[in-house]
Amino acid sequence: MKKPGDEIVQIIDADNRETGQCSRALMREQRLIHRACSILVFNNRKQLFIQKRTATKDIYPGYWDIAAGGVVLAGESYQQSAERELMEELGIAVNPLTFRFDFYFEDPANRVWSRVFTCTHEGPFSLQAEEIEHGCFLSVDEALELSRREAFTPDGLEILHRIKDIA
Repeated sequence: MKKPGDEIVQIIDADNRETGQCSRALMREQRLIHRACSILVFNNRKQLFIQKRTATKDIYPGYWDIAAGGVVLAGESYQQSAERELMEELGIAVNPLTFRFDFYFEDPANRVWSRVFTCTHEGPFSLQAEEIEHGCFLSVDEALELSRREAFTPDGLEILHRIKDIA
């Protein structure tokens, strides 16, 4: 099995135009702008499935994440990445995914153009042990309340604030 740092990812510029490719490890080391997908999984009660990231993740280890997803690999579309990530992280295939919005996020550790999708699934999930410790369904308001007490991925929090009126 290939290590995550060896994956070849799509590198882009500030306008989300493709400029090259490199390993995920180099992308993190040089803080290059890349693409990612974020898939918010809701159940029929409009609760969001949130996941506790493992302590071994390359960015935001041990934080809560509000979305399945990850970096877009070289040669992959946002849609293909979203479908792959759902299967890898949660063990599910969902059709259709609903496109919500694109946004740029930057902090000292990360520069990324993210495409946000939503879908509905009741579980059960088969969580990827290398990436997710555990997860649970919460209302958007409950997730926001939890974020006041525990660490959440900062890009995920931005998505959560934007999505609260849609959910």
